[in-house]
Amino acid sequence: MTSTVPVKAAKVTLEIVDTLRQLNGAGVSEIAQQLDKPTSTVYDHLQTLEREEYLVKEGDKYYISTRFLQLGNQARSRKKVFEISRPEVDELAEKTGEHANLMIEEHGLGVFLYKARGSDAVQLDTHAGMRVPLQTTALGKTIMAFRSRSEVEGVLDQHGLPKVTENTISDPDELFNRLDQIRERGYAYDDEERVNGMRCVAAPITNDDGRAIAAVSISGPKSRMQEERFTNEIPERILRCANVIEVNLTYS
Repeated sequence: MTSTVPVKAAKVTLEIVDTLRQLNGAGVSEIAQQLDKPTSTVYDHLQTLEREEYLVKEGDKYYISTRFLQLGNQARSRKKVFEISRPEVDELAEKTGEHANLMIEEHGLGVFLYKARGSDAVQLDTHAGMRVPLQTTALGKTIMAFRSRSEVEGVLDQHGLPKVTENTISDPDELFNRLDQIRERGYAYDDEERVNGMRCVAAPITNDDGRAIAAVSISGPKSRMQEERFTNEIPERILRCANVIEVNLTYS
């Protein structure tokens, strides 16, 4: 018989790992306080994770180990879209000098699968594996635009519409109006909706049914993403890139 009841010990272990990720390392007491768990319980979990080489200890603090890189790389390599998109994303970054990104949707969140950095790209917090609310990025919005309304409503029920900057969409009616525009246009804009001072253009990578399985984008500082470049040059590059990836996915 299949059980849907979470295993408590496994759940605590995962909560500890996620807390360490958020805090970028922490001691036993800090984690216990953060999770409202007994110090002895947290300590036992930390010891087990360290013994199995999923954590490293430096002084009094524990950190996530590089063993998670192996798991992440294996998960990413299972995504056919990653292998096919990577050279195209690299080319986008090289030709524009900006950040080029590949995103998928997983559990109702946008997951950065790959990022290439051009010669002029500014420092950003994005990295492979980073998860963000879909509506906060051009990538996420273009994925939602090429999904069914019921799927999008499911995402809203699960995660809501958290506001990250003043420009983040936080109203469902506004979101669905914006998704209609994206479908008609074929690509999405992000105008300082996740990071102040940054703009982004994204296009969907769709399957034979027209459903978005991923999205690609170019992001850069607002000062360089202006006028003709923002409204024509970058969108044209993004659409060409998405089309090449779709063709390669179909015939690979």
